[in-house]
Amino acid sequence: MQRPRACRVGELEFCGIPVWAGWMGMGRRDAPFGHRLLGILTMVLWLPAVSCQCRILKCNSEYLSATSGLHTGAEESVEFCIALRAYSQCTRKTARACRGDLAYHSAVHGIEDLMNQHNCSKVGPTQAPPRTQPTSLDCMVHSDAPEVCNYEKSLQRHAPQPNYTHCGLFGDPHLRTFTDAFQTCKVRGAWPLIDNNYLFVQVTNVAVVPGSSATATSKLTVIFKNFQECVDQKVYQAETDDLPAAFVDGSRNGGEKHGANSLRVLEKVAGQHIEIQAKYIGTTIVVRQLGHYLTFAIRMPEEVANSFEDNQGLQLCLKGCPTNEQMDWRLPQPRKGAPAAPQGAFTRETATTKCREKLPVDDLYFRSCVFDLLTTGDVNFTLAAYYAFEDVKSLHSNKDKLHIYQRTADHPEGNSAPGRPSLPTLPIAHLLPVCCLWYCLAQL
Repeated sequence: MQRPRACRVGELEFCGIPVWAGWMGMGRRDAPFGHRLLGILTMVLWLPAVSCQCRILKCNSEYLSATSGLHTGAEESVEFCIALRAYSQCTRKTARACRGDLAYHSAVHGIEDLMNQHNCSKVGPTQAPPRTQPTSLDCMVHSDAPEVCNYEKSLQRHAPQPNYTHCGLFGDPHLRTFTDAFQTCKVRGAWPLIDNNYLFVQVTNVAVVPGSSATATSKLTVIFKNFQECVDQKVYQAETDDLPAAFVDGSRNGGEKHGANSLRVLEKVAGQHIEIQAKYIGTTIVVRQLGHYLTFAIRMPEEVANSFEDNQGLQLCLKGCPTNEQMDWRLPQPRKGAPAAPQGAFTRETATTKCREKLPVDDLYFRSCVFDLLTTGDVNFTLAAYYAFEDVKSLHSNKDKLHIYQRTADHPEGNSAPGRPSLPTLPIAHLLPVCCLWYCLAQL
């Protein structure tokens, strides 16, 4: 299986096709800046305002509805072919808008494979998928899954219990890494959270407030890679206002293999809360939509999290955000004589009161809530911080490390954890002797 990888920031190579998360450049590299700017303006003016939205998730949902009551028996192959041709027709209609979309290309390849599997002709009747109630998930999975498809059962009897780790991304966005480091990052565009031998996770972040570096997650892509007799390769994709309860190919489990029940998509709250269980790698993923943006949380064994090669690129959950993408998100001190906040906006006091309703402990989840309210004025970020911490309580293996506290010296000592301050937090007075010493040595 060809493994998808993040070639560089914003790019994903999938099945040999370079897919860019956003526009990264156009025209010749050596073209004058004026020519490039003219090309950009021309492209923007000619782009439709609404019609360019990719509708692949709508196609996936329609196909799932059309086939939810069907099985793989020969007597129903005609219905499968009708649904597949309708699926193919839907993807062709949205092809231009979906150019470069990971889920679109995955769906197109999946349709071709399924049509070959069911001996379907590309020419024939199509029909709008009927609205039928999906069948029980138990009817879609196998009950004779091999032991290798259950991570904990596959361990040797006398082996120690695996250590589980947690990563979460929410809000502005705020990142909690596998090592419990807590950062606030800009990371606008597409960024990989996880890229190991079993799983690939990428988020796309967009600007929240014009003129601000604050961003939030609007799209999430998860690729479960082909694994032995357990699961086929599966792709899950969610975006704002579309949190599907199925993979992009319309299925809700790991495919046709005997261990297919070791990978499942579970809908907890329609359109708001999805859980993906991957028992074959001991992993649980939680995806939520709160307001206009998504949150992500994962529980994964350390052995799985560390199963990657050196060339597998950046992983924010493992290594954190690059230094130049990190934000100094400490709460700004109010200035004397500063104008009052506009009507409807949060002040420091009102933001603190609002966040205290959901987060009584003065930890980094509480502080990130206050920061987000002051930055965006969007009350939904309160829920983002609250549910991010709820996910930590259910997914983190060490209950003594649920709360993380500020480590800089500008906050009360009661909320500080021990640790050496990083270079940006050192007082300037401490840096002056170092600078003087460096200058003297340079004169020798």
